[in-house]
Amino acid sequence: MGRMLRPEAVVVEDSALVPRGALVRPPPNQFTHVVSKRQPFYYGARASAHADGEFPKGTRLVLMVYRGGKTCRVVDRQGLYVLTAFEGLSRLDG
Repeated sequence: MGRMLRPEAVVVEDSALVPRGALVRPPPNQFTHVVSKRQPFYYGARASAHADGEFPKGTRLVLMVYRGGKTCRVVDRQGLYVLTAFEGLSRLDG
C-alpha cells in the first residue's frame, strides 16, 4: 500500500510532433464543412507524396482558406490547421 507504479517513459520520434503553426488555439466549436470521403491532409504549403495524416469520413472542419484551386486550408475539432483536397468536403447546412 502507498506505492505507485509508473509506466516506463518513452520518447516519440520527431515525426510524431505537430509542427509549429499547425495548431489553432482555442480549437473551433462550430464547423462549416464535413469530409465526405476519407482523405489525406498535409502540414506543408503543398500536397506531397507522403501525407502527414488522414481525415476519416464524417470529420467536421472549418474551411479557413480556399482560393478556387484543388486544395484548401481547414481546422479540425482539435485545432489542427492543415491542407487538404477541397473536392472531398461537403458544406454543412445551417
